[in-house]
Amino acid sequence: MDTTRVKKMEECIWRIERYGDMRVPALIFADRSLLSDMDEKVFVQLRNVASLPGIVKAAMAMPDAHWGYGFPIGGVAAFDPEKDGVISVGGVGYDISCGVRCHRLGVKRQKILPRLETLIGELFRTVPAGVGSTGAIRLSEPEMDEVLRYGAQWAVERGFGTPHDLEYIEEHGWVREADPSTVSKMAKERQKKQMGTLGSGNHYLEIQYVEKVFDADVAKTLSIEKGDVVISIHCGSRALGHQIGADYLQVLGSAARRYNLPIRERELVCAPIQSPEGHDYFKAVGCGINCALANRQVIGHLAVQVAKKVVPGVNCELIYDVSHNTCKVEKHLVDGKMRRLYVHRKGATRAFGPGSKELPERYRKVGQPLFVGGTMGTYSFILIGTAKGEELAWSSACHGAGRSMSRRAALKRWKGKAVVNALRSRGVILKAASMRGAAEEAPDAYKDVERVVEATHGSGLAKKVARLRPLAVIKG
Repeated sequence: MDTTRVKKMEECIWRIERYGDMRVPALIFADRSLLSDMDEKVFVQLRNVASLPGIVKAAMAMPDAHWGYGFPIGGVAAFDPEKDGVISVGGVGYDISCGVRCHRLGVKRQKILPRLETLIGELFRTVPAGVGSTGAIRLSEPEMDEVLRYGAQWAVERGFGTPHDLEYIEEHGWVREADPSTVSKMAKERQKKQMGTLGSGNHYLEIQYVEKVFDADVAKTLSIEKGDVVISIHCGSRALGHQIGADYLQVLGSAARRYNLPIRERELVCAPIQSPEGHDYFKAVGCGINCALANRQVIGHLAVQVAKKVVPGVNCELIYDVSHNTCKVEKHLVDGKMRRLYVHRKGATRAFGPGSKELPERYRKVGQPLFVGGTMGTYSFILIGTAKGEELAWSSACHGAGRSMSRRAALKRWKGKAVVNALRSRGVILKAASMRGAAEEAPDAYKDVERVVEATHGSGLAKKVARLRPLAVIKG
């Protein structure tokens, strides 16, 4: 990236002052090395986002930011509906409500290891993965609408998990503004057979263990300690979310022309929040969020049942479930006053700090847990939201390592079987639905997740709690 316009404000915080059509400055949270490695397109896209009507304070990029559609992946922006603010497809992405949930198993690594091959094999047979994968659940159109209305609550009512789970899911498992009538018949049709499936790309189900604890007090609140085994699940709204994105790319494209909004990139199409098109898209995003929360709830339940069957003494409990491709209505402090904003997080995780009433009572003193996925060959991390993160970036933090290499480039460099064998030599079992997918997800195709997390921690966006190392991985 050309950093000539970038000014260092404090540790891991950089600012680009307004110029050209920018209505607000841009902020980048990164160390110097991560900043230098960012694609030039991140800079261009931040400038484009900063030029949108109604944007508040700044266009922001998290430490894992890289080029995306419209917004950079790792992009955050908040818009005020009372100031002609807009809602944008590019600010949410196609995989609506992609996110991570993490279950503690209540056993140590040593107890899992003798049964690890059996456990990951059973999980691979139970949780379908891969492009276009379908599961055992078949939904009628009325049932699909119920999923879109009630999210994880729908799943719990049908026996996938318990009501206690809902307390540890963002929005308590379902977004109330969702309206299935704003979602196309094609989107619903594509999703009817995909409930309870991982999908492909960077989605995963991992058996991990806590290798290191950074904050013992917070870890105690989360009931984790060194050596504990967890199952992490990373997936989203599958075909439904993608179809919603494709449908509203057209709808909001027409709206942008009608309302004479400046669009500098096709996927940055948007509509005024207060417009009929804006209202409809927001309700459709709510449906996508509910679909993803239901999907992860089903997968989580299936994984827990398998773990209990294979490993004696397992006592699974959900730590938390939070998304990173959303647009949410939230109240934030702006110029000394609480304002109702539409916060877009594209490849960025919500990270509420201590005291938030949105959190389970158990976590209110410490803040919201969030999970930063790394790679199959390195680590993932558990972080906690901070009060400073609210001030800096609307309570937002990074979501993963972020790609440093395109999927096409990764395919040219690695073979899937070689990736499987290399991981095995490091003690990690990989079950992949396709060797192509394994090659695309080679660990070296991603940025260094430790650097990303250190920058997140160093800037104050979120605080490190624990480092997780993979034992076995399912990929699409």
